[in-house]
Amino acid sequence: MPRRPRLTLPHVPLHLIQRGNNRQACFFADEDYRAYLDWLLDAARKTDCRIHAYVLMTNHVHLLLSSDHADAPGLLMKTLGQRYVQYINRTYRRTGTLWEGRFRSSLVQQEGYFLACQRYIELNPVRVRMVEHPGDYRWSSYRTNAQGEEDALIQAHAVYTALGANTAERQAAYRDLFQSELAPGLVDEIRAALHGSYALGDARFAQELQRTLGRRAIPGIPGRPKLPSLHGV
Repeated sequence: MPRRPRLTLPHVPLHLIQRGNNRQACFFADEDYRAYLDWLLDAARKTDCRIHAYVLMTNHVHLLLSSDHADAPGLLMKTLGQRYVQYINRTYRRTGTLWEGRFRSSLVQQEGYFLACQRYIELNPVRVRMVEHPGDYRWSSYRTNAQGEEDALIQAHAVYTALGANTAERQAAYRDLFQSELAPGLVDEIRAALHGSYALGDARFAQELQRTLGRRAIPGIPGRPKLPSLHGV
C-alpha cells in the first residue's frame, strides 16, 4: 500500500515525531542531546523553520514548528537526520539506520489546539514518569516557554504571544495551563492525528485543509462504500 502523503501548508503549525528504529535508543549521552539541538538550530535557520516546542526522549523526538514554505519541514528533518546519524555511527562505532523510516506529522489548528499540542509535547517526560514536573526535564522547551530560560532555538508562536502583554505575563499564563492535565480524549486525539498524518483540529479546520490541499485530512469511514440503492431514493 502506498504511503499517505504528508499534510503540509505554509504558516500552519506542524507537530511531528521521529522514532528510533524498532523504538531503540537514539540518544545515549548528554553530548548526543546537545549535538542534536545544536544541529536542529542550524537546520531550522537554513530551512526557515520556526521551532515552537520540542522534547528529546530517549528513543524519539517531538517537534512543533511552522514555516513559510510547505517543503521546509521535510528538508529540515532530512538535513538534521543525516547529520545526526553520521555523528552517532561515528561516535559509537555502529552502522546502519538509526531512525524508524519517515517521520510522522499532523497539521495543528491554532485556535483551541496549538497550546494543547505544545503542552502534550512538553509533558512527555511526566507521562512516562521520568520526572514529576516538566521543568525537571532538561531536554525540552518547557523551561524556555514557562520559566524564561534562554534558548536560541525557540521562537514563540502568535498563539503563545497572545497569552500576555509581556514576557512575564505570558510565562505565568503558560505555567497556569499545566495546573490541570490534558483530557485523556484530547491526548488520544493528538496521538491519532500524529500517527495517522491527519489534521488536528475541529471539523471546519479539516474541511478547509481538504479544500486547500485537495485530499483527505481526516480518517475515512472504515469498510466498503455503500452501493447505490436499486430502488432509488
